[in-house]
Amino acid sequence: MALALGSEAVLPGTWRPLRLGTLVGLRWLAIVGQAIGVLFVAFGLGFPLPLAQCLVLIGLSVLLNLWLLLRLGEGYRPSATVATVHLSWDLCQLAALLAITGGLQNPFSLLLLAPVSVSATTLPQRATTIIAMLAILLASLLAVFHLDLPWAPDEKLVFDRVYVIGIWVSIVCGTTFIAAYTNRVAHEARQLADALAATELALSRHEQLNALDGLAAAAAHELGTPLSTIALVAREMRDELPDGDVREDAELIMSQAARCREILGKLRSLRDTPGDPFAAVPLGELLAEVVQPLEGTGKAISIRIDRSGGPDPVIKRGASLLYGLGNLIENAAQFARQSVLIDASWDKSALTVTITDDGPGFPSELIARLGEPYLTTRARDPDSPEPGGLGLGIFISKTLLERTGARIRFENEAADGHARVRLVWPRAAL
Repeated sequence: MALALGSEAVLPGTWRPLRLGTLVGLRWLAIVGQAIGVLFVAFGLGFPLPLAQCLVLIGLSVLLNLWLLLRLGEGYRPSATVATVHLSWDLCQLAALLAITGGLQNPFSLLLLAPVSVSATTLPQRATTIIAMLAILLASLLAVFHLDLPWAPDEKLVFDRVYVIGIWVSIVCGTTFIAAYTNRVAHEARQLADALAATELALSRHEQLNALDGLAAAAAHELGTPLSTIALVAREMRDELPDGDVREDAELIMSQAARCREILGKLRSLRDTPGDPFAAVPLGELLAEVVQPLEGTGKAISIRIDRSGGPDPVIKRGASLLYGLGNLIENAAQFARQSVLIDASWDKSALTVTITDDGPGFPSELIARLGEPYLTTRARDPDSPEPGGLGLGIFISKTLLERTGARIRFENEAADGHARVRLVWPRAAL
């Protein structure tokens, strides 16, 4: 299946706000600060401390950073769950350093708030709550279990228990404030940004669709006369020719010209118009109707319906639905090697239609851009002389089907190709 079709926008459920490079960079900053602090206390101030254990803990973070960069790269965007694990590691590593260098008596215990701040400003509320609870738990453990604060050997340093409790209370209050207030402010800012982005996307698609309305109407008007001429000449040729291959070719030209006029008629207006209120058919019949004009393509188009979810849903035969599905299936048939498979299934909440061909598939490097109206590609199949299209077909199909409530996903079934288009409608939309 080629790029005559269109793609799915990134949804909020796939939101990944942090690059791995950002997390790794913050950890490098912490590593440098920890190393400088430990070495300065050990060699600059001459205070005794478990230097080997401190360097081992710092070295673990170094190894983790190097492994992540080599395996995933700076540009990788981890999910919110994985980012939460990263920040949890940073908290635990810092808490372990504090535990062997004085616990909450160490003035650097304030740095326990740093991972909470990062989470509050970038991650969802659930992740921030987990990080905040972990920080409070670690602070509570450090208040009780820790080694002595590194200090001059000939001086005895004693901290009053009330002072340590005060530090614990301040860390708990700071963690709670950051997790609640900062996360709330950041969440509202993200909501506003998402709303603006969604509005811009909707306006952009509306403008593109309006432009396509005019383009389609102009094309239908301009191409009407030449198509009529072609049909007339082909009819005269057919009437004058004896039976044979040439006469059959003339009849084929006539049928294709008629099909072109039918398609241009549909494109005169991309918006559905009220029709017969009884024009609703079961899903199986609707798919059969869409597939019927493509039976002469030389490709085997099969429909497989899973009726375990109950009787066939009854769907209104709207122009958007028929044209969008027809274009997707036609595109699959065009680029399939031998066969196209249409799977349909449903349950109480959703209806799913999947179109899979055995062709070369979508270019993996361009799947994320599918749906842009003028996306130029080259042919994926080296045996095919046809280039990959300008993307108008997939843009139109995607836009029309989304009007019916569909969510569309484009992917390859296998590593060697086999393009797949998955369409999911909420039952309420149909």
